[in-house]
Amino acid sequence: MSKTNRGNFFEDFKVGQVIRHATPRTVTSGDQTLYTALYGSRFAVQSSDAFAKSLGYAQAPVDDFLTFHIVFGKTVPDISLNAVANLGYAGGRFLAPVYPGDTISTVSEVIGKKENSNGKTGVVYVRSTGYTSTGTEVLDYVRWVMVNKRDADSPAPEAVVPELPAALDPQSLGTAVPLLDAANWDNDLSGSGFRFDDYEVGEKIDHVDGMTVEEAEHQMATRLYQNTAKVHFNQHTEAHSRFGHRLVYGGHVISIARALSFNGLANAFHISGINGGRHVGPLGAGDTVYAWSEVLDKSDIDGRSDVGALRLRLVATKNRSCADFPDKTADGKYLDEVILDFDYWAMMPK
Repeated sequence: MSKTNRGNFFEDFKVGQVIRHATPRTVTSGDQTLYTALYGSRFAVQSSDAFAKSLGYAQAPVDDFLTFHIVFGKTVPDISLNAVANLGYAGGRFLAPVYPGDTISTVSEVIGKKENSNGKTGVVYVRSTGYTSTGTEVLDYVRWVMVNKRDADSPAPEAVVPELPAALDPQSLGTAVPLLDAANWDNDLSGSGFRFDDYEVGEKIDHVDGMTVEEAEHQMATRLYQNTAKVHFNQHTEAHSRFGHRLVYGGHVISIARALSFNGLANAFHISGINGGRHVGPLGAGDTVYAWSEVLDKSDIDGRSDVGALRLRLVATKNRSCADFPDKTADGKYLDEVILDFDYWAMMPK
């Protein structure tokens, strides 16, 4: 038995298998500061204790995607160390705020697997849940990942593909947001006078700004989440891949696009649910990320007059500005510059 971990291959996963992932992680204010340094996120609730406390939070919670990346990072050594690509997300719910000092652990269940037609890889579906040390669930989500087989000649297993919701019911969301004292929401301090009623279904927003990805930054970010996937770090091996270089962690792209979305959605302060997401294309160091959003839906939340839910589609591109909302061709294929298509629910004050 080897004392080193070479990661699981496609054959190693069994539907129904439950994996407790190693290394609980205590989140600190330093993590939040470094996250801000990497992405420049400016959402007021996560940036200011005083602003958050005036609304009803105990203190400023950490950024929702910092929570996501930490929960995700725990899974990598067991789920995607031998991955070809992380393909998508669905059914994600942010269930409770995470504050500096909270310790996060992750448990995953394998809920599906299917071998690809090439016989060399397969897709594994997992539901991962993040908990605090007191047992509070803070996040759960499904992702599916393409994983290499150890032996291309091993027989294909029976295909099991889980049914996933196209979108979460907004009435099930918002538990991570305390009842806000909306009278204390200061538009000047939050950075925008546009609130829930000011957005319309079908509206598109060009977030204008771009951010160039640096080699050191994307690797530092991925190490921050203790994500050990080889494809992000090892140029010695990745020089022989079909891309010829290390790839940027897809979550890094999500966080950049989310930070860029502040320009146009500054009051969309909390990610409450992930309906679905696809990493459409790869990103490498030196590429510049732009983003635009579309309002897909909006909903009141039963029993709450302080916030409403906006369903937003966040599209990111590389090396192409989004003034013309780049998306798909007439035959439904994504343009080459599109790298992310992410569908989520955000909470916004009324």
